Amino acid sequence: MTVSGIRSVIALMLGIALIGAPSSAEAQANLEGSWSLSVTTDSGVTNPTLSLQQDGVRLTGSYSSMTLGEHNVRGLVDGNDVTIRFNASMQGQSISVVYEGSLGDDGRLTGTIEIADGMLSGTFTGTRQQPSP
Repeated sequence: MTVSGIRSVIALMLGIALIGAPSSAEAQANLEGSWSLSVTTDSGVTNPTLSLQQDGVRLTGSYSSMTLGEHNVRGLVDGNDVTIRFNASMQGQSISVVYEGSLGDDGRLTGTIEIADGMLSGTFTGTRQQPSP
């Protein structure tokens, strides 16, 4: 193979490797703040709250609901997509809770929830609460 051919192969490989890779300059959605959620599962509808702090792509914060209680959360933001996780206790057992969603142009957060590795799942919508004046 010629030097020119090798350069072409390397350029092609680099191009393939970069497709779909998020740019460090790519803007991340701002999810910081207090959120009111409406969660629908086969068990019914609940209305938890979520308070998030954001540092770049990383999220931390707290979750509160009458069903699952109060928990610290962690998460990641990728563009407009978000994943938020925590562990809750149900009937004495630790269970995982995972919210995956996207921030829409309308400012609403929508997506799915998976509890106990899929034993219970559903959908959610979230609305950011405006700070009191």
